[in-house]
Amino acid sequence: MEQDASEPDPSRQRNGFVGTLYGEFTDTLDDSLRFSVSLTESALTIRRISSSPGRTKVVFDLTDCVGCRAHRGPDGADVGAYFTAYFYPFKRRWMAAGVARQRVEQGFRVALAREPLANLQEAERWARAIREASGMQAPRRDGVTYMEVRRPCRVMILVNPHSGRGQALQLFTGHVQGMLTEATVPYTLVTTEHQNHARELVRKADLSQWDALVIMSGDGLLFEVINGLMEREDWQEAIQTPLGILPGGSGNALAASVHHYSQSPPAWNEELLLSCGFMLCKGLVGSLDLVSIHLASRQRLFSFLSLAWGFVADVDIESEKYRHVGAIRFLMGTLVRLASLRVYQGKLAYLPVEEPPRPPKGSVKTSQPPSTPQHPSLCSSLPCQLIPDPSPNQNSPHNRITTNCNHNTVTNSSNNPVTTTKRPETQGGGKSMTLVDSLLPGLDQPVPESWTVVKEEDFVLVLAVYQSHLAEDLWTVPGAMADDGLIHLFYVTAGISRPALLRLFLAMEKGAHLACGCPYLVHEKVKALRLEPISPQGVITVDGEMVEYGPVQAQIHPGLARLICG
Repeated sequence: MEQDASEPDPSRQRNGFVGTLYGEFTDTLDDSLRFSVSLTESALTIRRISSSPGRTKVVFDLTDCVGCRAHRGPDGADVGAYFTAYFYPFKRRWMAAGVARQRVEQGFRVALAREPLANLQEAERWARAIREASGMQAPRRDGVTYMEVRRPCRVMILVNPHSGRGQALQLFTGHVQGMLTEATVPYTLVTTEHQNHARELVRKADLSQWDALVIMSGDGLLFEVINGLMEREDWQEAIQTPLGILPGGSGNALAASVHHYSQSPPAWNEELLLSCGFMLCKGLVGSLDLVSIHLASRQRLFSFLSLAWGFVADVDIESEKYRHVGAIRFLMGTLVRLASLRVYQGKLAYLPVEEPPRPPKGSVKTSQPPSTPQHPSLCSSLPCQLIPDPSPNQNSPHNRITTNCNHNTVTNSSNNPVTTTKRPETQGGGKSMTLVDSLLPGLDQPVPESWTVVKEEDFVLVLAVYQSHLAEDLWTVPGAMADDGLIHLFYVTAGISRPALLRLFLAMEKGAHLACGCPYLVHEKVKALRLEPISPQGVITVDGEMVEYGPVQAQIHPGLARLICG
């Protein structure tokens, strides 16, 4: 990223704007080392000033910068001031192949005047300029626009200290806390004390006090938060609160998915945590599909990840006893369940996504009429003005960044997400509005004729998933996006051998299971589904949490929630 042509002429004005911001400073520890520093809208360029030829130059991409601060030195007699920028670029791993984000700190001493205050003001000017420039250089994906979390961002971070191997708090203090300080992100840390604590907290919280809710745990805690938000009277506003995920559990499916959506190289464990922390600091917000799930008891849940019955659900719940070993618990559970493979009887039906008709051979594809404007899949930068919201509730008393953003994301005939003015369908009046599942009949009613009824009734597993990953190392739907408006329905019918099933899950680590040609594996893209177990005993999970066993049906609601992503 070297752009020599745009660099200023040092012989002209120093320590001022000359096309770029330019200055000469010394090293923080050694005054004999001098550097020329130039800041453009996209990069910070550093050259060592030396009498020897071939000056060393380092270029930092501001996309990788999370913050910069100015400060005085530790020695009160030092008239100089300092500014330090914090970067997390991709660098080669020390002991393994590939690259991952790694922390780089770059600091300088400012001693241009004899007055300490003047030097501090100059350091603050540089720190402010670097922060502002890096804020405009978040790692956006091509063809996608985003909202941004308000700065400074007030964040509530919910930590489950018992998730995974019980190290979530240690992981936060060791890897995330410092990064948030560098990015000047103020936060309040809340430690959950019992099951559904987070659900109860967000259901009653004054959300006007927070710009984002961040979960440091596995996927179960986010399940609680989403359902707590949807149980509020003001759920339409509440669910617009940006949600962030920091992996601190065993599965970490959404964290792995968010990392994947950022188009970054694969990462696991602490590297995945660093990547998600980086995205939190950059503060880009996109859309997140939610799935409404109805149980036989008339209970309604909202899901962001998966609905499972059979093998996957069995492994998820039965492996709880191995939680102390971390993510390897799922491998242990898989091997145990393979040893005594079960077959479940049940009925499965779904509403398929209408695939665009293929043009006749030799036909010419025409362009879309200009009267139907296309928009990126996510909302635009604030204020949210992609499409005006005509609703009477647009002037919300909650002064949050997402209050006016009520656009739904759907899929057009080219499978490209587009933003429309369609709002979530609701019924009722005043604060008692409820979200309508217009695609679902009553559980006691037959499915409509437009649905597909699966002929087989003997299954090894049924899995509906709406993110790319089912765990850190299970790339279940390579083409999925957080806002593609799709439920990806997988089912494996009876007759598959144990080795063949094991091969499927091993191939899933690289997202290659759909290419295995397994005749027992079926994958469908659907908008809604119904599952009616016939076997008297079994396990059904929603986002990895066990729910009531019995008939269940689900419908997707595109872009209902907001997700901090990259």
